[in-house]
Amino acid sequence: MDTQLLWGLILLGIALVIVGVEVFVPSAGVLGLTALVVAIAGVVLLYKYDTPWGVAGTGLVLFGGPVIALLGLRIFPQTPMGRRLILGAQEEDAEDAPPAVDRLAALVGQEGVVVTDLRPVGVIRIGQEKVDALSETRLVRAGERVRVVSVEGGTLKVRPV
Repeated sequence: MDTQLLWGLILLGIALVIVGVEVFVPSAGVLGLTALVVAIAGVVLLYKYDTPWGVAGTGLVLFGGPVIALLGLRIFPQTPMGRRLILGAQEEDAEDAPPAVDRLAALVGQEGVVVTDLRPVGVIRIGQEKVDALSETRLVRAGERVRVVSVEGGTLKVRPV
């Protein structure tokens, strides 16, 4: 096999692998640009060897690159990094509730003082701790007392006392 043909095919293979890696490694497009340069070099070598090989290489780059990128994007949500980046992943891990939610749940039933007006969201103080809260009923002015009635989605819901 001719050296130009061999290197052209190797470079196209490397470019397709880099496109696959680009999906999983955040590189701000550096890997994608590298894959493009490597693919162009591979196609140029294939054209120098023979025109039908160059056309085939061009087709592979135009078809194979997007196909590999789309396959990677379909696989990405099942990877550990993908699960961390996708917002809905926290719902699947409900048994691993973050400590902040447990801390907020402990405040249900307690009373506090409104620090900033609840319009309907503001800040309340329970003991020495300031926390964000949502008024369930009406505008609650600073200085009024409120009782924590529930925690939903990491937000304290309060009612005036």
